Amino acid sequence: MKKKLTFLGIETSCDETAASVVQENGDSVAKVLSNVVSSQIKEHEKFGGVVPEIAARAHVENIDFIIQQALDKSKKKIEDIDGIAATAGPGLIVCLNVGYNIGKSLAAFSEKPFLSINHLEGHALSPGIENKMSFPYLLLLVSGGHSQYLIVKDVNNYKQIGTTIDDAVGEAFDKTAKVLGLGYPGGPQIEKFAKLGDKDTYNLPEPIINRAGCNLSLAGLKTAVLRKSKELTSDNERYNLAASFQETINKILSKKTKVAMEKFRMEISDGSLRPFVVAGGVAANETIRKNLRELSKKMDFNPIFPSKEFCGDNAAMIAWAGIQRYNKKLFSVKNENVRSRWPLDDNAPFLKGPGLKL
Repeated sequence: MKKKLTFLGIETSCDETAASVVQENGDSVAKVLSNVVSSQIKEHEKFGGVVPEIAARAHVENIDFIIQQALDKSKKKIEDIDGIAATAGPGLIVCLNVGYNIGKSLAAFSEKPFLSINHLEGHALSPGIENKMSFPYLLLLVSGGHSQYLIVKDVNNYKQIGTTIDDAVGEAFDKTAKVLGLGYPGGPQIEKFAKLGDKDTYNLPEPIINRAGCNLSLAGLKTAVLRKSKELTSDNERYNLAASFQETINKILSKKTKVAMEKFRMEISDGSLRPFVVAGGVAANETIRKNLRELSKKMDFNPIFPSKEFCGDNAAMIAWAGIQRYNKKLFSVKNENVRSRWPLDDNAPFLKGPGLKL
């Protein structure tokens, strides 16, 4: 009988200090023995966003305790672990270095395999923690720093068919919440206060909605919200604008996802019911889940959302990606470094910046 691998995962790409112990559970799914996440909301709340130096300092202060807590909760010792996986990018360099270096040191000290993990691949493979997945599938990755449509052909094999040319969806949520004074982190606050407003109050722009395939642009929407916010005179109007913003995001994602699904069908033309995965922190938003579930049914896709604990930054997805890569003998190269930018599809064009022609 094949041994069930057990991996320790470490994640410090931004402002979450996380460690997790994950074990193979048969049927190509995982058994999460522990999943510890230490949030830094209080440290960054007064700034309305993540301050890299403060985040890195908090990682340094917490990482040893978080790793030990993950091991204790899993009832495993480092000797019981088959490998260690740590996020190597993309993310904030000063933050990445903390988890990456301690993971590498632990692996060397305990003579365990060490795997450098792309944070985006962690999200891309995260539905496999709870679901038996079959390749290929369509992925919408929506987080604070990334918004992409990808065809996931296999582990380490991704084709990007759409991305944002400016702000990511999560970034747009955070900036809108800051403009409206709704608090931090922005995504959950927008969702909370949008329930108190009327989503049909404001007619907000949907940039490049009828061109550029399934690429996204949200800077114009964010600017429109900023202009409208200067005219607000009551909390109720703020809630109406939050609701209208969230509704506009849903309209944009619905239209662009339909284009992505059509592109996927053109490339994968077997006609079967294929998975459509929505992953990343924004995938926790209930209105987005409802909206994309309805679209999936219309377009003959099977919608899959990771549980909310696996949507945001977490180490379980890093450990799971490590197990998947280890099984395919996709080991890290020597002298690898952390990196702030690390696309899943190396052949995809980099679309952010001025002068783009769409």
